[in-house]
Amino acid sequence: MRFLAAAVLTFATAAPCFAQGLFDDNEARRRVEALRQQLVEQNRLIEERMTKVETAVAGATDRSAMLDLASQIEALRGDIAKMRGQLEVATNQIEVADKRQKDLYLDIDTRIRKLEQANEQAALLQQQQQQQAQPPGGTQPAESQQAGEMRAYQAALDQFKLGNYPLAVSAMQGFLVTYPNSSLAPNAQYWIGMAHSGQRDYKSAIAAQRKLLASWPDSEKAPDALLSIASSQETMGDRRNAQKTLEEVIQRYPKSSAAASAKQRLAALPKR
Repeated sequence: MRFLAAAVLTFATAAPCFAQGLFDDNEARRRVEALRQQLVEQNRLIEERMTKVETAVAGATDRSAMLDLASQIEALRGDIAKMRGQLEVATNQIEVADKRQKDLYLDIDTRIRKLEQANEQAALLQQQQQQQAQPPGGTQPAESQQAGEMRAYQAALDQFKLGNYPLAVSAMQGFLVTYPNSSLAPNAQYWIGMAHSGQRDYKSAIAAQRKLLASWPDSEKAPDALLSIASSQETMGDRRNAQKTLEEVIQRYPKSSAAASAKQRLAALPKR
């Protein structure tokens, strides 16, 4: 019975550390900490009672004393059962809060992705309007190439919007092979990483975004690529590196919208 009580104490002591690693709900974390303290105190009292019971058992000689000891042991069992129930409640709170945090990050990423796609569409539309406004002349071959470049990029982006992530990866990679010097090359590389994320291949997603940062560190997509790396690290459970990456976003690209998002995410992380 001592072993069972000690096991309950060990789990109760570890519960807050586990909770802090999983979620950022301050209220839930305070409740778990308060519960931990209660369980520690209860375990101490049980240990004292167990010691008294064991001492009494050693010196018990009559039936009434044995019955009294049996009653105390039964009461101790009830206390331990109650502690188990409290631990189950705390575990459920941790799981609920963990799911809440993951849903929050998914919602943030979804909103960011929609905004990025809208910006892409606006930029492409502006380029098309500029092309149409140019008078006809001797630059038709160049304009034709640029129009083909935009069509290829748009076709690849459409695959991503449709959720055809493997096709989006292939199409964007093909675009980079055909138009390696395009102004849209960093965008294409970014969407390759995002398409890998869509397939839950987070290691490939991180590798793709790091390639963007290495090849186009000053691109408008560079801050978003770094933010995407942090999201992949967070989803993989690598919270320590995710926090470092968020801090890097703020340090390297302080005026970007990605930096503003990084600050919000850092603020939502559990305080250690």
